[in-house]
Amino acid sequence: MTKALRRGTAAALLALGATQSPALAQGLMERLWDDVTGRQPAQPAPAPAPRGAPPPPAAQAPAPAPPPPAPTAQAAPAMPYVLPRQQSVGETMTLTGNAMAVNTVRLVARVPGYLERVHFEDGAFVRQGDLLFTIQQAQYRAQLQQAQAQLQLQRAALTHAQTEVTRYTALVRRSAASQVEVDNWVYQRAAAEANILAAQAQVDLAQLNLSYTEVRAPFDGQMGRHLIDPGNMVGASSGDAVLGEIMQLDPIYVQVNISTQQAQQVRANLDQRRMTLEEMQRIPVEVQLPGETAFTHRGTLKYIAPQIDAATGTLLVRGILRNQDRTLLPGVFVNVRLPMGRTLQSALLIPQRALQEDQGGRFLMVIDTNDAIQKRYVQLGPVVGAWQVATGGVNRGDRIVVGELWRASPGLHVTPQPTTLPE
Repeated sequence: MTKALRRGTAAALLALGATQSPALAQGLMERLWDDVTGRQPAQPAPAPAPRGAPPPPAAQAPAPAPPPPAPTAQAAPAMPYVLPRQQSVGETMTLTGNAMAVNTVRLVARVPGYLERVHFEDGAFVRQGDLLFTIQQAQYRAQLQQAQAQLQLQRAALTHAQTEVTRYTALVRRSAASQVEVDNWVYQRAAAEANILAAQAQVDLAQLNLSYTEVRAPFDGQMGRHLIDPGNMVGASSGDAVLGEIMQLDPIYVQVNISTQQAQQVRANLDQRRMTLEEMQRIPVEVQLPGETAFTHRGTLKYIAPQIDAATGTLLVRGILRNQDRTLLPGVFVNVRLPMGRTLQSALLIPQRALQEDQGGRFLMVIDTNDAIQKRYVQLGPVVGAWQVATGGVNRGDRIVVGELWRASPGLHVTPQPTTLPE
């Protein structure tokens, strides 16, 4: 407290004592003096005990806090596991390929004319023989009628020539006509027969051209978009002859390119088994679409190229499979599993649901003999349903963790709990 403040406070206290409460002013002055001198205020003495009262009890030390409870042992968590399955498995290879339409046809105008009508919606599925495009037909109907008329004319000429041959032959017998007359009508008859053949050909051609004015689906498939609108001239030149495109989607091809080493192995296995073309085309092919977890689409082998592609060093292999629901579209990338022709005897299979992956590779968790979790890296082979062949890192009696994987950390002691999984 500053000196000026202290002087002002003292003057105010003196005025208070002189006018209102001398006792209050005295107490405040003592506090002010203690503040200036730094003296501790005196503690009031305890009031004397009444005569005959017992002495106050001595102060007791606080009771010590109770010790914390001893930690209880936590039970080891239950951990479901399965044992590896052992069975013979055909060795396979899984490659990335793509789907391809069995047939793709560019529909063209085979006769010139104005496009009158488009009979389908873009992208529609059509049946074999469905009418797709109509080209102006009046001109070709007229040409057909003209050819038919010419045919009738030649038939009439043949009938007349035949009649004259008969008549002049009779006259020659009676010496009423010369043989030259007969020979002339024989020639006329032969010419009429030839003209009939030519006229019939013109009729056939006119009918064919008329049929070309109707463009129909060559097979069941899906249409693309139409490329020319009605009212345009088509078929006059090669540049504007394509009207649209149709693709056959059921069945559908899947094709992959295998390496030279794999190709040699496949060829050797096929040659060793002495398979005919019909037997080779019964070899199964399995397909997995993007986003799927299993190879649910199955077909058969269709074609193996006779030679290695020198540009890529690969061999083309093609399979064919049904595609009734049209889930496979041309161009989509797929995983294709092909048999290698060899069988792995007594292979160990592990459930795919137990597999995890980190920077070190694929691994799984196993329960050791001390009921503790161990992390085990594995080498994998072909997939068999929901299981996969383990070619390394797994022993026959390993207890493989298949549940509670989020809590299965290495070193954790657990209570093993056997379980079963679907095939």
